[in-house]
Amino acid sequence: MPAGARKKGSPPKKGQSARQPGFYSRVLDEAERLDFELASGVDGIDDEIALLRVKIKSSLGEDPKNIKLLVEMTNALERLIRTRYKIGKEQRKGLKEAIGNVLRDIAVPLGIGIGTAIDKGI
Repeated sequence: MPAGARKKGSPPKKGQSARQPGFYSRVLDEAERLDFELASGVDGIDDEIALLRVKIKSSLGEDPKNIKLLVEMTNALERLIRTRYKIGKEQRKGLKEAIGNVLRDIAVPLGIGIGTAIDKGI
């Protein structure tokens, strides 16, 4: 094998680019490729947790009666937080209840019947 060459599939050596045109580059436009490069450098899921919290809040303001979407988003938030902190089964139950309580505290003053949707698991 020539000097500087590497086996296919092996990690790049120091100084080599870790990102090379790949599977997704063929379907992304230039702006998406730049975003993909930035996202590739992000370690962890804290940004996704924060983004989802912002989207839940904006969804409550824009479409508060869309209970199904709100429940799906809060379930996704619960899974992300559980993953982030590697929360066990008992802690997960408490977290899910806490998220439900927060939504009920927000939804009830807005006149949204989210409590029954959460209890039913919608």
